Order: sequence, then C-alpha cells, then structure tokens
Amino acid sequence: MANQYEVLGKAPTPEDLKKLSPNEIHLTIKNLNAGYGKMEILHNFDLFVNKAQSLCLIGPNGAGKSTLLKAIMGLINISAGRFYINGIEKTNLPTHKIVREGIGYVPQVANVFPSLTIDENLEIGSWTVSNEKKQKLVEIYDNFEILKSRKKDKAGNLSGGQRQILALARALVTSPSILLLDEPSAGLSPVAINEVFNSIKAINDAGVSILLVEQNAKRALSFSDRGYVLDQGRNAYQGKGEELLSDPKVVDLYLGKL
Repeated sequence: MANQYEVLGKAPTPEDLKKLSPNEIHLTIKNLNAGYGKMEILHNFDLFVNKAQSLCLIGPNGAGKSTLLKAIMGLINISAGRFYINGIEKTNLPTHKIVREGIGYVPQVANVFPSLTIDENLEIGSWTVSNEKKQKLVEIYDNFEILKSRKKDKAGNLSGGQRQILALARALVTSPSILLLDEPSAGLSPVAINEVFNSIKAINDAGVSILLVEQNAKRALSFSDRGYVLDQGRNAYQGKGEELLSDPKVVDLYLGKL
C-alpha cells in the first residue's frame, strides 16, 4: 500500500522518519550535493526507497545518476546534505562500512575480475562475511545455475550477459537489503538484457530493494515501482513508473531521446 510520501511525491525528513514504521522507508536522501573535486554534479537532491521496492533513475548522460550511486557508496564525497539507512544517518561513511550496512553495488564497468574464475570472483565478494562464506556460496550457486555449471571458468570467457549475472551474484554474497545497479543492460544484446532484468526482478521479489540507474528508460520504468528523472543534477520528475511512462512531458523531453 502506498504511503503518504509516495502520494505527495516528496522525500521524508528525519522527523518524518521517526513517525513511520521501520518497515516502510529503507533509504532516504535529503538535500544532497555531491560531485568530483570542485565540480558539483548533484544539487539539493532528494530521494527515498521503501523496503522491497524497485526504483529507477533515468535522465540524459551527465545528469548525475551514476554520481548519486557513487556518493551513497562513499566513493565520492558528499559536500552537503545527508542520507539515512533505516532512519540512521550514514553520510560519508567509508565504502566497506556502507557494505556492512547492507548496501550492495554493481558498477557499470570493471564489475568482475576477468582473469579470475567465477568461483574466485564470488569468494572475493564474500570478504565481509567470511564466517558464513561457504553457506553463502552454496546459496548463490543454487540460485544461479549458469554460474554453478561454469564455476571454474574464467570470468573473461563469459558473455556480456553472463558477466552481468556474475556481478549481480557477487553483490548478493553479502546479503544486501538494498542493491544499487549502474547501467546493468549497457552493451548487452536484447536476449541478454531480458536475462539480466529477469534476474533483477527475482532479486527484488525476494525482498531486496533495487535502486537502478538505466539508459534503457522505457524498460527501467516498466520494471520499477517508482522512478526519478534527473536533469542537470536535479530531480525533474518523479512518480510511479507507469505514470512517468505515460506522462506527455516526460515522453517528449526524455523518453524520446534516451
């Protein structure tokens, strides 16, 4: 059931969060400014993700979509604003602590080690859960049969779609409660795109929240519960995925050229 913030289309404040059930809001970003060095890319950006929700970020190249994911993961500095996980501030935590807070991340490029086997890639992903590593790997292989049958193959020998599945699987080894995905369909064939989105949907159906950056805007909005349209580092539009797909302004300004 939609909560009051979905209806109003605004991000909750920390005070609002205290009034909500802990099962409602998972990730909150408020008035966020971030960028690279002195170049600020994101400006006063707000966003929230409910638990077990799928949310996508679309917009032109350079709008700040990937920058937002990097800021959440502690890969670039947040110069102003805050973000919260389950109502607790986590702004500018180092990356390894963000991972321990239950956030997984699959970057667009260099998301697997091509010279290592599938098995070795997954073991590297399990470094924060060393005590449970064996069981985690069993669970991953049970859920990704294509990886299980080729566990001794080098990742560099996989197809583009299979590499993306491996990257998703490795991010899941730490049992994240929210998964950040940066352009998972980039450079893939239509068949591989379907396979990747089917895997993402299965992950979301299992209760993992998804924050998806995607240039395939129509596919992303069709998949997502809610969407945000970024333009020049600001939130231009937000709403339910199906509503943004049919919004004439969004279609004219963004969907027609993405």
